[in-house]
Amino acid sequence: MCGRLNVTDSPGVRALCEQLDICLWPEEGMINKRFIRATDRVSVVLKRDGMAQMHNALWWLLLDKQESEQGSVFKPSRYTSFNTRYDKVNQRGSAGYQAFRQQRCIIPAAGFGETLGSGSNAKYHDLIAADDANPLAMGGLYRWWKGTRPDGSVFYEISCSVVTVPPHSKLEAIHRKASPLMLSFNDGSIDKWLDDSLTNTDDLLPLLEPRLRHNFLVLPVDKPSTHKQTGAIFTIAADE
Repeated sequence: MCGRLNVTDSPGVRALCEQLDICLWPEEGMINKRFIRATDRVSVVLKRDGMAQMHNALWWLLLDKQESEQGSVFKPSRYTSFNTRYDKVNQRGSAGYQAFRQQRCIIPAAGFGETLGSGSNAKYHDLIAADDANPLAMGGLYRWWKGTRPDGSVFYEISCSVVTVPPHSKLEAIHRKASPLMLSFNDGSIDKWLDDSLTNTDDLLPLLEPRLRHNFLVLPVDKPSTHKQTGAIFTIAADE
């Protein structure tokens, strides 16, 4: 996955949030942007004591903490961690090992972007979930970071990553590396991933197999920032 998300205020995103019955929302509201990139803030949903909460997190799992007269400041670590690979979540000592067991989240999204090639040969595509009745959620991990303000009071920063799984054969024309973990209400994968009482991660391993749970509209663009269409829209069908 190439580190960009589309979280526009779409019917699908709204439907997903309604189905989650979120009890706690961030004070500043949900972040809705067509182009969210790694190190930006993104809205994540997690469960604590069985209740769904939304928080606005830094999309970079590992943070560095700096102290100053203005209090604690958290910045993305030099270690790349906007994605967490499926084959690292069971590796002791890895950034996602404990989070996979205790701190899983989802990122509601209208779609995501992928890149094939690099430099002047790069080709960019945006994938949009085609069915609002089957909203898209990315499976992710989160971590809490404790900081202090100048007055000595405590606050918490939250960070997140998107879990990536092996490449999917249907995506070869747009990306040949890892694909994001895509979850759906239709097969219970969202509920299973968010279940904070589920600590036996063997039950989660089937979700780490590459699977398309949604139909996608695919838009070729010149580059993510300008987002000019460069070819005909085509579709990629969900797995049966």
